[in-house]
Amino acid sequence: MRIALGCDEAGLPLMDVLRQHLKDKGIEVADYGVHSVDPVDYPDIAVEASEAVADGSCDRGILVCGTGIGMCITANKVPGVRAALCHDTYSAERARKSNDAQVITMGARVIGTELAKAILDVWLESEFAGGRSTPKVEKMKAVDERFRQHLEEKG
Repeated sequence: MRIALGCDEAGLPLMDVLRQHLKDKGIEVADYGVHSVDPVDYPDIAVEASEAVADGSCDRGILVCGTGIGMCITANKVPGVRAALCHDTYSAERARKSNDAQVITMGARVIGTELAKAILDVWLESEFAGGRSTPKVEKMKAVDERFRQHLEEKG
């Protein structure tokens, strides 16, 4: 498994912990930054990491900013990406099992490092369950495709 990582300066301390946690588990990471506390625009990071997930370069993505909200909103603008903001293990599990979310976002100013690692572990261990969720995820994909086509037609 290859995971795209991205954060802004507010998310850097938590991302450093999560990056090491993934490496300790033997999981390959593709790091889209940042590596300093210099201010950056988180949408730039979110787009780059999310595009790696959308194009298949990475299997999943993890994005961290102050709250996780801005990263989540931005990631969901990338066609083909389903991102979920998770600050508890149940939401992380359901993001994968029910919604097939390939990107998780977290807020470094919202949760601590041990909880973040637990959330990440649950999310990594969970897979899309299918079943009753399949038609719903297919509808999400259809909405995504409809708007993608609309934008291409407007060209």
